[in-house]
Amino acid sequence: MSGQPTIAYLLDPRFPGGTSSAVAAELDAVAPLTRLEVHAYRSQMFKGDAVSKSLAEALDRNRLKLIWDARRVAADTVIVHNPSFLKFETEPRLQIFARHLVAVCHENFTRPGGTQSFDVASCLSQLEEGSLATRRSLAPVSPWNRETIEGWLSDNHTRGIWSVLSNDWHNIFASSYVDPTSEPNDRRGRHSRPGFEKFPTIETMDMCFSESADSNVILGGDNWVGGGIHRPHWTVLPFQSIEIEDYFEMIDFMVYFTAPTWRESFGRVIAEAIAAGKLVISDPGTAATFGGGVVVARPDEVDDVIRRYTERPQDYVAHVQRAQKGLGVFAPESFLGAQDAIFGVKQDTAA
Repeated sequence: MSGQPTIAYLLDPRFPGGTSSAVAAELDAVAPLTRLEVHAYRSQMFKGDAVSKSLAEALDRNRLKLIWDARRVAADTVIVHNPSFLKFETEPRLQIFARHLVAVCHENFTRPGGTQSFDVASCLSQLEEGSLATRRSLAPVSPWNRETIEGWLSDNHTRGIWSVLSNDWHNIFASSYVDPTSEPNDRRGRHSRPGFEKFPTIETMDMCFSESADSNVILGGDNWVGGGIHRPHWTVLPFQSIEIEDYFEMIDFMVYFTAPTWRESFGRVIAEAIAAGKLVISDPGTAATFGGGVVVARPDEVDDVIRRYTERPQDYVAHVQRAQKGLGVFAPESFLGAQDAIFGVKQDTAA
């Protein structure tokens, strides 16, 4: 492996949910093929030192040591995952030396309607001022994410400082697939971290998880627990209170809508549901990442959609199987091929 570029990852490893799961899968793909370090930045966004479970397990699998709060990070390529962790920082602490600085943008720069999702300029300025780099790039994780990044850059005239990678830095999804059931029942569920932006209005929730369902399981509903809103036909579970495999055993349909002011940049929970053999229903923007693998519907259409698939189980099976096949575009070899210029391992993965 001589001649491989040196790679350094920089992130706050306490991110819950999709960011840490995405980085964990990336480490599994990249670590055996190149030399890398993983640096942990203790930002003001989180408290304590508890590393995300998925990321901690990936570090252990790949025998990687997490380097906390290093005075400087230096490598041929430094990859900063989810730079929004810098949005609460008040003191400059970054010292990055790289030929290429890549910021992987797990959060959209703008929300539906055009408002900023976070203080993008502040986060990027900290990366600019704290780095000595020949090239600085923003890496979108999906087509919608790219649209928000390029729109923000156009409005803020910073193209001279940051370029946008031509290929999406999509989540890696390497999972064994569970065969869909041939006898789907009206068992509905959703799961995500418990941010308010992740959940739609209570009116939408009532349409998506109605009394007509055999069961409704809301995993990550911490804000509903003790929040004064109770539905006897809902089973509401705190985030990470059960294993994800156990959750998927409880449902046949994943119904996923978010607040109207929010859109997923990628939607890793959707890929997880498809791999688990479940049919996913969502809005057009969220579904677009998965190329027809997600059934597009409005919340008021969910009852009819589920009824149609329970009455025609052969259609349920066929749709889930097509969706699982579509996840192949997120395979490790696809990611490494798309980012060959950075990791330099395309030939090796094809061998």
